[in-house]
Amino acid sequence: MRFVWRCPAVSFLLGAVLTCNAPSALAQDGNDGFGDIEIPQQRLPLCFGFSDIQSERALAICDALNLDETVKARELSEQWLREEPGNPAAQFAIAEVLFTVEGNLPRALFHLNRAEELTGYETLEEAFAAGGVQWHYLTLSQLSYVHQLMGNQLESLDYLDKVNEIYGQDTESFRGWPLIKLKQYEAARASANQVLENSTDDRARARAWNTLCAVELASLTPVESMGACERAISEDEENAGQSGSYDTVYLSNAAEVALSLLQIDRAEDYLDRATRYLNPDSVADPWVYKLYLTMNQSRFTEAMDAMDRMLVWRQQQEPVVTVMNRAEHFLVSASFLLLAGYAEDAVELTSTALNQPDRNGSYSADDAQKDAYAALLNMIANTTAYQSGLEDLATQGRLASLPERLRLQSYRLAAWQSERRAASLFAEFDVLQSRLRPYAPLDVHIPEWIEPEIIRIMGTGVMRNLLDKANGNGAFQLNEGYYFSYRAEIDALEGRHQRVLDNGERAIAALPQAESLLVGRLAARMGHAAWQLGDTETAMTWFQQAMTKDPSIIRRLGLAIPVQIITDNSPIATQTASYLRRSPRTLVHPKGFSLTIDGSGGSVCLSDRAGNTLSCYNHAQQDDQSDNQSESIGDDVAQTLARQFHAKTFGIGIEISKAKRSMLLGSSVILNGQNATSRTSRDAFLKP
Repeated sequence: MRFVWRCPAVSFLLGAVLTCNAPSALAQDGNDGFGDIEIPQQRLPLCFGFSDIQSERALAICDALNLDETVKARELSEQWLREEPGNPAAQFAIAEVLFTVEGNLPRALFHLNRAEELTGYETLEEAFAAGGVQWHYLTLSQLSYVHQLMGNQLESLDYLDKVNEIYGQDTESFRGWPLIKLKQYEAARASANQVLENSTDDRARARAWNTLCAVELASLTPVESMGACERAISEDEENAGQSGSYDTVYLSNAAEVALSLLQIDRAEDYLDRATRYLNPDSVADPWVYKLYLTMNQSRFTEAMDAMDRMLVWRQQQEPVVTVMNRAEHFLVSASFLLLAGYAEDAVELTSTALNQPDRNGSYSADDAQKDAYAALLNMIANTTAYQSGLEDLATQGRLASLPERLRLQSYRLAAWQSERRAASLFAEFDVLQSRLRPYAPLDVHIPEWIEPEIIRIMGTGVMRNLLDKANGNGAFQLNEGYYFSYRAEIDALEGRHQRVLDNGERAIAALPQAESLLVGRLAARMGHAAWQLGDTETAMTWFQQAMTKDPSIIRRLGLAIPVQIITDNSPIATQTASYLRRSPRTLVHPKGFSLTIDGSGGSVCLSDRAGNTLSCYNHAQQDDQSDNQSESIGDDVAQTLARQFHAKTFGIGIEISKAKRSMLLGSSVILNGQNATSRTSRDAFLKP
């Protein structure tokens, strides 16, 4: 879980998901800047936040940006820069286009640094005398914003101080977020309280309450109330009622705080409220967290809908926002693809998230946390792809499968590499201890059903000691079920089967009902443990619960389910049965689930001991495929039946088209900037 930071121009995300108001919007935030100089009331159209820009070149660029003529804006700014490279206004304009249209922060920073060099004023009088006051002010405020996004928090604070010292602008409400990113929580608290004592500006006060909302989560023990988060929402909604500009940041942050309190229904209510407003400028995409919540609860059809709406939201984001939360979209999408059985696509998404730099200045989580999660999920995706490949190998001859066996080794190697990388990034005591708290505040959002994988990469001895310390420090104060779920995972990895059953039962009895996938993982571990102890009745009960909650967990953990194979003795059924006996997902046993193969009808179905269907696949037979069909055709059908059995049984039963899976990787932020669509139609689509 991570907080987001919200700015009037752009929303930033903090680790848990607290958001901020960015320094880039300082010029829009009221009329109390520039010391005693009166700033005219805002009136549209504005150019770079000002209503009195005189430069015709600058006005032409602003007109192009306002009309979404992004290519024209780029060409005009480049032409201005070529003709007047020593003009700080030209340097700022190209930086703004690079920042706004392309999300290219490094190049924007280069031109902002150049603009500062060309001005370099130390006093307000010097800036006015040179006639460059607006461009200098804009450059300093934007430098603070860009440095914050790029993770340079000390530099961001330095530029806020410059704006305050030279122009008398009150920048205190912008200091809270960089201080939180620097983990200077008490300083952030003091800064926020100072704003609340001295400021009457709604936006500044909303930022201050948002800062306090994040600061209160710095401790391992739960917050006492959501008062600060609620005040951030109310201040923002009051301001939105006046301006008509709603924001999703404070609602998304409140949802994260509610999750940390295990008030899961309340968190979803906040997210539902946030989805009513499409905010292209906001990094807080509520559909990301809606997707996580619906997945957690095995509400897979709703999860698919949330992913569709998340894609629509992402396509409408401003480019600079896209570079800030693209990894977040990649990782939540990869999680869903793993459940749906598309492990190879999940590998691609997690690899992209791991290898692309993210701009996490808006999030309380830092780059290392994002990379640790990406590496962890990449390890799971590669491991799952390997297990899926083993299932396919069971339908091939040894000689024919040799190339595929060699290819599968690449997944094992990639999984090992990601495992080692994740272990190195999780290696700090404070990071791991905070990670163990349910819906860890101020950290990157890792689903509770994935977090037990950390135990395998860090080692059971290390994690057992850490778990007990975290428990003593109050990490599981709200629900001890999470503590026992970790203990059960440790026991499973150490082969302590009876302890798996004991701790698993205690975990399931205490966990919230919303933790369906986590319960499914526990049930799979408990089913395997009971089977190893020879208690077949108990084992089958837990395996059945695992298959009901999360059928994909059997494959992800590399387990096998007991089955009794029943055929109609046709050649196709006999061949299919031989494939499934070799499968790493099945363990033939007379007390197992019923696996019925109808070769004549072309179907393979799995049922529990009460006769309820767990999965079923029907192969569309060709008209000429009768009992005397060729052996090759029979082998093809048998192979298809065996492979589709695995796909239908160890996935959530939702098919995702190749086109949609390709869309999950995203598109160019430049194209996003060039293809703006009707805001009205987007709102109509997104409203629940």
